[in-house]
Amino acid sequence: MPRDSRMSRMLHVLIHMDRHAMRVTSDEIARMLGTNAVVVRRMMAGLRDEGYVTSEKGHGGGWALACGLDAITLLDVYRAIGEPPLFSIGPHADRPDCLVEQAVDARLEQTLGEAEALLMARFGAISVADLAADFEQRLAQRPARADTLCTGA
Repeated sequence: MPRDSRMSRMLHVLIHMDRHAMRVTSDEIARMLGTNAVVVRRMMAGLRDEGYVTSEKGHGGGWALACGLDAITLLDVYRAIGEPPLFSIGPHADRPDCLVEQAVDARLEQTLGEAEALLMARFGAISVADLAADFEQRLAQRPARADTLCTGA
């Protein structure tokens, strides 16, 4: 099962927008991520709907941050992209007849629910600014090179 990379990609885009581009078009983001501009607009729409970015059409238009990265948490981005499933494991059947499978499924559901609650709490405690600070620290420790920043996916 392929991983859902929308959250990682949107966090990546938000930091680039904050650090390197005040306004960026869907086409520019698409080139950076190695995807299609339509896919970018779909992903960015959730961030816009939540008030984290703005968009303007036409010449000179594009996407811009509507607030500082310190005001956006990982939980905010997760919710803005539609809260994709966190785990790819789960029950084999919706209503199993087997008592063993019922016991397994009940414990898995409980445990996954607990893990999800912990993860959501951590997502809520980490701001995108925290990730950007980690980027700045990594950048400061890296020897100066022309390829320091992303040029593709």
